[in-house]
Amino acid sequence: MSRNYKFRDQESPYFISFGTVHWIDVFVRSQYKDILVDSLNHCIQNKGLVIYGWVIMTSHIHLIIGTKQEKMQDIVRDFKKYTSKAIVQAIRENPRESRREWMLWMFERAGKKNGNNTNFQFWQQNNKPIELSDTIMIDQKLNYLHNNPVEEGFVIESHDYKYSSAIDYADGKGLLEVELV
Repeated sequence: MSRNYKFRDQESPYFISFGTVHWIDVFVRSQYKDILVDSLNHCIQNKGLVIYGWVIMTSHIHLIIGTKQEKMQDIVRDFKKYTSKAIVQAIRENPRESRREWMLWMFERAGKKNGNNTNFQFWQQNNKPIELSDTIMIDQKLNYLHNNPVEEGFVIESHDYKYSSAIDYADGKGLLEVELV
């Protein structure tokens, strides 16, 4: 079912995804997912990021976003820069991280292969935002990202997955301020 979306004095939203280098399953621990949530909340409160939909999977994140303040590419750049450093530091300091040495080695190896980095690379660089210019595209992307945890077998119902906006669309309250479309 398609709805008629209106975005208050804003451009169309964008669907964007970015994954960890080599699709490393970093986000199997809540501690690392919480860094992403905290950073997204910071971007909402301080940079004018608008989130219409989101989900964190084990190796990547999907977002439907807009902005009412800073340029979207600047927000995404700053988000990726901050979270990459914060998550790598959290991995380094986590005594319970059984894959610590391997993950740090993979991030360092990826960084050395990319001249844009100095020490490591956490996120892949190839995020290609897709403008969602009509209701069919918005519905399709919202359904896709909300069903990701169901498809992966994490939950039976999409609104039961904590790290997603599906709960907001089921009349609940999730971890981020989501503008429902």
